[in-house]
Amino acid sequence: MSPLDLLKVPLNTELIFSIIVTVVLTLAIVPIAKRRPPGKPLSWGEAMFAAAYIFMVFFMAYGVVPHQWLNHADNNLRWRKDAVLFGPWDILKPQAFGGKFPFTISYQEVRDVIAVVIHVIFLGLQIWMWAWWQKRGKAKPSTEVVTSTYGRPLVRKG
Repeated sequence: MSPLDLLKVPLNTELIFSIIVTVVLTLAIVPIAKRRPPGKPLSWGEAMFAAAYIFMVFFMAYGVVPHQWLNHADNNLRWRKDAVLFGPWDILKPQAFGGKFPFTISYQEVRDVIAVVIHVIFLGLQIWMWAWWQKRGKAKPSTEVVTSTYGRPLVRKG
């Protein structure tokens, strides 16, 4: 597959739409977190809605988006096992095909690595969002130094 062939590949609207929906659903949590005071107890209905909402975000992030990527790579890009990756200027051309690279890499393996990277990105974002949610509303430690009536910093004698 040459670089010019990549320009002929149609856009996969399902993949783009699923990414947009996942990002919007994830970012919608931020204004809710800023509005809700930390430590306020949840009602049963709020807890059920939050659980269903987070399940939908996880379903989109870990199920739909990687699935749509795999469909796009298989059907539109035709990244199959028989499509061998040679790389630019045949850098990755395997020895089996007369090159110098010690092993054969197919486009299917690249497709699978990209699917794993999608999962890792969403996992990292999920961990960051949970940590951010837990830290919201906590006051940062004060860095002010106690001063005397003359404005000089007070230092303890050790």
